[in-house]
Amino acid sequence: MAICSLHRLRVALSAAAVVVAIVAGNAQGQGGAPTVRAVKVQPNVYMLAGAGGNVTVQIGDDGVLVVDTGLAQGADALLAEIARLSGNKPIRYVVNTHVHPDHVGGNEKFRRAGRAIVAGNVAQDVAGNNGAEILAHENVMSRMSKAEGNTPAAPGAALPTDTFFGNQDEVSFNGEAVQLIHVPAAHTDGDVMVFFRKSDVIATGDLYVNTGYPVIDTARGGTINGILAGLNRILDVTVPRDKQEGGTMVIPGHGRVADEADVVEYRDMVTIIRDRVQEMMKKGMTLQQIKAAGPTSDYDGRYGATSGFWTTDMFVEAAYRTLGGK
Repeated sequence: MAICSLHRLRVALSAAAVVVAIVAGNAQGQGGAPTVRAVKVQPNVYMLAGAGGNVTVQIGDDGVLVVDTGLAQGADALLAEIARLSGNKPIRYVVNTHVHPDHVGGNEKFRRAGRAIVAGNVAQDVAGNNGAEILAHENVMSRMSKAEGNTPAAPGAALPTDTFFGNQDEVSFNGEAVQLIHVPAAHTDGDVMVFFRKSDVIATGDLYVNTGYPVIDTARGGTINGILAGLNRILDVTVPRDKQEGGTMVIPGHGRVADEADVVEYRDMVTIIRDRVQEMMKKGMTLQQIKAAGPTSDYDGRYGATSGFWTTDMFVEAAYRTLGGK
């Protein structure tokens, strides 16, 4: 019992360290002032990088829809860049892809800077700036609204204003259908990818990153099989153009803009490593023996890390634990 308790404590501390390191590792610029870089993905869809996780922005006649809000210290720089790109159009919706602070840290400022769409019988009853709507899966609301370890509960103004609990939600905005697709037990238990159907763009959050091995937050419900389900769900939606290049554009949680071929390559890599670890477990190998056997060795040059907030060893251990290893 004491060993199990120590293991649970070590896992919880490791998970907390991962979140803290994500925040520290994604801060850009000097003196807490990040440099935000905008990449046009489609005529009305942009990726903003440099202030935490990638932020996706859709701009049109109705205003602005934003996917994720980056780090708290990057909110002002992001808002300034969005105002520049949109010509000061109002932010109407914010979608949170998951709970980590490098993706929801700017929620409060984004909400206060935005204006919800109010119509019908209540339109004349709402005065002043009632703020942008923040959409998320209910597991994100649950985790943000309570303290976890040394992380305090988020302030009320940073919490989602509208949540869903099923497989999917949607909103029609700027003349296109925007689908919010939940993938359970993947990077976390509240992951949502956002599909802009007319623009043919998917914002994946940290279901897909192309800067390293998948980060699996086991303390918040993440699993390697859920990551693979998420990658396969992305591939269900994407359609390539000529010679399997281009077509549906994929905006990852971290890294460069991708297409279906990039996600296929990444999915195949994760599948191969998962299968290797699983086969070694069937042979009765311990976690240390599996790590020593190097199930990731032929991919480490591209995705591996021996230091930093998420190492190759941590990825292998997370895969092992979520496949039933003890």
